[in-house]
Amino acid sequence: DVQLQASGGGLVQPGNSLRLSCEASGFNLDDYGIAWFRQAPGKEREAVACIKCRGGGEDYADSLKDRFTISRDNAKNMVYLQMNSLTPEDTAVYYCAAGPPNYFTDSAGLRPSRYDYWGQGTQVTVSS
Repeated sequence: DVQLQASGGGLVQPGNSLRLSCEASGFNLDDYGIAWFRQAPGKEREAVACIKCRGGGEDYADSLKDRFTISRDNAKNMVYLQMNSLTPEDTAVYYCAAGPPNYFTDSAGLRPSRYDYWGQGTQVTVSS
């Protein structure tokens, strides 16, 4: 049974950092492209970052690439999202998703429609 479990969310003050984790079960994460998306109240789901998704490497939303870093630990079957210098605008539910890897150099890896498996989401709240 394929499952993704996102964790690591919580309440954090502006300017601080947080690391989210995405654990896979039932499949090998290294065989897939993995992405993080987020959705704030009243807003559409937006891409944050992905791995093995652009030329086989990483891709980021332009507005986030200076503060967020995606990484993976194949031995643990985990993908992480390191988020630095958080602002209240980063408040959202963060989801990890798995889909086919993208070895082309386009930005298809940041499209939600590409992903077949989704985790349940973890809430990140940035507030003082």
